Amino acid sequence: MRPIHRMAALSAAALLATTVAVSIAPTGASAHGVAMFPAARTFMCYQDGLTPQGNIVSNNPACAAAVAATGTTPLYNWFAVLRSDAGGRTTGFIPDGQICSGGTGGPFDFTGYNAARTDWPLTHLTSGATYQFHYSDWAQHPGAFNLYITRDGWSPTTPLAWADLVPFASVTNPPASGPAGALNYYFWNQQLPAKTGRHIIYIQWVRSDSQENFFSCSDVIFDGGNGQVTGVGPGGSTNPPVTTAPPVTTAPPVTTAPPVTTAPPRTTAPPVTTAPPVTTPPPAGGACSATFAVTSAWSGNFQGEVTVKAGTAALSSWTVKWVNPTGQSITQAWGGVLSQSQPNVTIKNAAWNGALAANGTTTFGFLSTVTGTPALNSLTCSTP
Repeated sequence: MRPIHRMAALSAAALLATTVAVSIAPTGASAHGVAMFPAARTFMCYQDGLTPQGNIVSNNPACAAAVAATGTTPLYNWFAVLRSDAGGRTTGFIPDGQICSGGTGGPFDFTGYNAARTDWPLTHLTSGATYQFHYSDWAQHPGAFNLYITRDGWSPTTPLAWADLVPFASVTNPPASGPAGALNYYFWNQQLPAKTGRHIIYIQWVRSDSQENFFSCSDVIFDGGNGQVTGVGPGGSTNPPVTTAPPVTTAPPVTTAPPVTTAPPRTTAPPVTTAPPVTTPPPAGGACSATFAVTSAWSGNFQGEVTVKAGTAALSSWTVKWVNPTGQSITQAWGGVLSQSQPNVTIKNAAWNGALAANGTTTFGFLSTVTGTPALNSLTCSTP
């Protein structure tokens, strides 16, 4: 394991133009991995509260309660929901009601993330659809990822017990998007069980070369969504149903890791000014246009949406590109296949939304860090 204070060096590199590097996590903190899609509670709360200065100011009420209970150190170590002595054990090893924190025997206190409440950040999914799962590989190890989902009739207002979890898949030694670190990740295509309403997807990463295991609780809702995130940022207690997103039928293969950066802690954060919608030139026959809008913004982060529109002829596929301004970086995307090599961003259509009728439209969304006004510079839409 490597010290987590190296995250400060990463954030300093990302924000060199505006900040001075200062370590933000305790010396000796260590960690290896967490679910990034669908995102675990700790990862979601990290994104919810992170400011440009690197301090955590929670917006979501469940995240705020967890921070009040256990402090911010677990969020700066959001990889670290681990037990060095687990050895693949579940029932009888981690007590009921402490499943999301991996019990109390790990290097950090994640017990605040066991809370049974209905306002944790949510990922919106489609029952029975196939998605590409991402699990951070800050350090790479051989082993298996065991996937569980809560049983039918489970209530998010009751403490999570092992009897509530039903195994539905396991994958051994999946491929990685890149070398260890730099927020790369393991990935695999996974069909979800047939479910409705609120659930938890629980992932236990069992190393085959040691007794160390890692644990992730991801709150999801099956409502026809295609990976949208709600409950992050201001108004985080509101999780509206998704009514317009079509079902996902194939996994969106992401080729690069969506980077999350941190910055040196201070006590205040500057306000975020939202940008007016940006639109590419009107599409001609066989072409496409892209329109960007900020759907919500909070200190150091924003959620954006891009509408893709076909010209006077039908399309079979599309590609949107832009250049991020300094200090802006996507942390998660849905409704398209993301490729990001700072500052350049490319999002191609997913398998289900590439075909557009003449003058037809579709949308994709994303979460992003920001240090100024959100913008997508040099926004373009093209077709093969």
